[in-house]
Amino acid sequence: MGIIRMGAPKMKIRRFATLTASWIAILIMNGVARADEWVTQDEMSAKAQWVKHTLLSPEHPVVSFRYNGTSSEQLLAGWRKTPIETQQLSDGRTQYVMRWTDPVTGLEVRVVAVEYGDYPAVEWTAYMRNGGAAATPILEEVRGIDSNFGIGKETILRTNQGDFYSPTGYEPLEFKLENKPRGFQPSGGRPTDQAWPYFNLDSGGEGVFLALGWPGQWQAQFASENNVAKVRGGQETTHLSLQPGEEIRTPLVAVLFWKGEDWLVGQNLWRHWFVAHNMPRYNGRLPGKYTEICMGLHQSAAGEKAAIDTYVKSGVAINYWHMDAGWYEGSDWWAAKGVGTWTPDPIRFPHGIREVSDYAHDRGMKLGLWYEPERVYNGSFLWESHPDWLLKWDDPGMKDLRLLNLGNPAALRWLTDTLTQSIAQAGPDIYKQDFNVAPLKAWQNNDAPDRQGMTENLYVQGLLEYWDALRRRFPDMIIDSCASGGRRFDLESLRRALSLCRSDYQAPSMGDPGMTADVFDANQGFTYGLSLWIPYFGTGEYAEDVYSARSHLSAEMGVGTHLERPDWNALYRQVSDYCAVADYFYGDYYPLTPYSRAADAWIAWEFVRPEKGDGMIQAFRHEFSTAVEIRLKLRGLKADVRYEFTNRDGGGTTAFSGKELMEAGLPLTAAAPRTALLLTFREVK
Repeated sequence: MGIIRMGAPKMKIRRFATLTASWIAILIMNGVARADEWVTQDEMSAKAQWVKHTLLSPEHPVVSFRYNGTSSEQLLAGWRKTPIETQQLSDGRTQYVMRWTDPVTGLEVRVVAVEYGDYPAVEWTAYMRNGGAAATPILEEVRGIDSNFGIGKETILRTNQGDFYSPTGYEPLEFKLENKPRGFQPSGGRPTDQAWPYFNLDSGGEGVFLALGWPGQWQAQFASENNVAKVRGGQETTHLSLQPGEEIRTPLVAVLFWKGEDWLVGQNLWRHWFVAHNMPRYNGRLPGKYTEICMGLHQSAAGEKAAIDTYVKSGVAINYWHMDAGWYEGSDWWAAKGVGTWTPDPIRFPHGIREVSDYAHDRGMKLGLWYEPERVYNGSFLWESHPDWLLKWDDPGMKDLRLLNLGNPAALRWLTDTLTQSIAQAGPDIYKQDFNVAPLKAWQNNDAPDRQGMTENLYVQGLLEYWDALRRRFPDMIIDSCASGGRRFDLESLRRALSLCRSDYQAPSMGDPGMTADVFDANQGFTYGLSLWIPYFGTGEYAEDVYSARSHLSAEMGVGTHLERPDWNALYRQVSDYCAVADYFYGDYYPLTPYSRAADAWIAWEFVRPEKGDGMIQAFRHEFSTAVEIRLKLRGLKADVRYEFTNRDGGGTTAFSGKELMEAGLPLTAAAPRTALLLTFREVK
């Protein structure tokens, strides 16, 4: 397989000025730094070399599989190969399509790749289609990436822990690759459940990012030998025969090359590409400042309207009124026949959900509405009318639950038509799709021995098709991908949806005894780890003290107070803090301390917008820390410019030169333990 060895970076100035005028205009309109400020010629050259010698290599495709017991590396040389099809896409991207066809069975392998013209990034997906008249032999071990990268001797593999209702969610992880293979896969079929499908091969001053976009059960394997990193990844299990006309696909694979003084330069380049080319737009713009309030599970039209009035009268600026689970028939959000029917309870909502959405809109709010369309409960319409569309678990505890098979074309049509109609009638501005079951066993139970992985593959294709249909029908409606918190953070999902609930491990006020006292320190860790990879995510925070509220600060915030004993001043302060700093989450991100949830530690980070000359600092002194002071060396500043800092808790302003801040550091003091500092800064003359 082709190997591009990465040399030491030659350019210190990060410039690459080949953007189209239209794309520059889009980036400026959204307040995003232009790509030519962040990308170097060396990075673009590394990408171009890899595309030429590896991705487009006719001898060694970047995907692999076994077919009828023989490896693809042996087979493809003898298959019919068509010339590479090249097409120019919008915004300077180039698409390549490569095809191989087995002359005996008619199996076609098609790789569709996209090279980015403004970033050192490339992506691809492979499709396997049976174009013959009979079932194929067994196709197995299908890998969306099976390739090599030249690396250094001390390469570190960086990734994160996934989300799993635990204080260790999103914890940054690093592993030395030297002669010790590493493997990763999620738990139970949701892509970021206990694992993280984003990786940075850091060779010291240069590296490669890899991401797998697959809202299912993926697997990734990394090994190092003779300064070469071997990478394999794809759907975890494939051992199947394709019927005539059937097609499966691999996960989306994205690769980005970086060079710089350290790995954080690479992480920020990834963040820039993620914002520029992956995040969904609404009315042509990136998601902005959203605050959201939810009254809980026991709703009625009268109750929702009364609560909306209470918040409107308070004067707190709330963007979205969110209706969580329970608006359908049934008294239990989990065990309700409405889960699988999706019609409003006629007693509590005699005029449907539209009554509430119109009421919110008339008072300057928008509406978010919860659905969980993949889970089906006993007694629902789907359970009674279409049992053939439903997948079963072998767990006695799941006897009253089924999984709607989105790989079944009739089931997918029903879901698309029914929920499109439901959404149109209800009028929500956020469609929140939750997913509170692990699907893997239900998928596997539906697979015959010669069809292992088929149910999952068709299901994933159906899910993405469903979301694409919603985006076409409701282009300005936000899709919120929630899966027991943040367990669907893969790249394919986040191209269609935001994740506004990064974890269900939020606050003791939710009444869950499973949460420990360190829940707020844990949420600081969530921000610390997630921000390395994802610029925009949300969370819910319903405690009223400053430390708790700031521990949850995110690009989108769920907020609230107890209406029986409201603390409006606390809520004003919380929303004011959020509005003051929300825009900075799109900036460059730098951890300023090691990751730590220890009760005697400090933890801190910085968001900076070099193109605007401003940013923010968050620093937390934990409950048993004895250190009153800390000095933080900042990043991403101009040495010869002065920066003025404003403490959100008062005390006036202070100013330092960029050189002082980056070399000596910013001195901070927290007189008492359990203190949350929040500072903003800007360039001054």
